[in-house]
Amino acid sequence: LSESGVPQLVQPMIWDYAADIDVEGKVQLIEKYRRCGFSKVWFASAFKGATGVNQSLTLIGHHLRNQLEWLHVARRSPADVLEGIALTGWQRYDHFSVLCELLPVAIPSLAVCLQALKNGGYSEQVKENVENLLGMSNLEIDTYMR
Repeated sequence: LSESGVPQLVQPMIWDYAADIDVEGKVQLIEKYRRCGFSKVWFASAFKGATGVNQSLTLIGHHLRNQLEWLHVARRSPADVLEGIALTGWQRYDHFSVLCELLPVAIPSLAVCLQALKNGGYSEQVKENVENLLGMSNLEIDTYMR
């Protein structure tokens, strides 16, 4: 792979939407990419649409935990390897499926995930910041919000 010249042309993206990422496995995968000549990698997380084909409401806690896991991977990786994080928001699982987790119900999740990534974690201050930004009085992380 390294002799093919491909590592100089592309940057791999590692996708995982789970709330319990195998952090050590991801770090080993990044090291494997580096040994093949890839100098940069991207991570792909999700703020909505990755928990079930029929999901109507977004469970913020699941997606927040996904972001926090990716932050753990980033902290355990070489400082110069991460090019960025693609924060995805899937609308359907395939073109024959119904739409799931429409954007309006997922905006609080998007705000929480973006603030967690921006601040390097989640805290009461981050929660209050999201509530203020969205004009909400009580942001619920581990229940389905309406």
